Amino acid sequence: MARRIGIGNQDFETVRKSGCFYIDKTGFIRDWWESRDSVTLITRPRRFGKTLNMSMLEKFFSVKYAGRGDLFEGLSVWEEKSSSGEYRYRCRGDGRCCFSVLQT
Repeated sequence: MARRIGIGNQDFETVRKSGCFYIDKTGFIRDWWESRDSVTLITRPRRFGKTLNMSMLEKFFSVKYAGRGDLFEGLSVWEEKSSSGEYRYRCRGDGRCCFSVLQT
């Protein structure tokens, strides 16, 4: 069954629940977490997925979405295991997230 492209969908939960075509970018969570940067600036041209990526981070780290692993099942960040065989990343849901979108 062909998946539809959710043009204009900027909410990670909506994209995942509706079964829209989605390119797995959850590796960004791992890369960002392991970099331990104190500040991260994400600059990309318009329509490049910045808001969707920020929404993905919000769903992963926010206390509000703790226990919502269903949003990440089957994606790379969900399946990654450590050398001891433990899953490295699961929905953390242990932090406060500040998320805002500035659009013109």
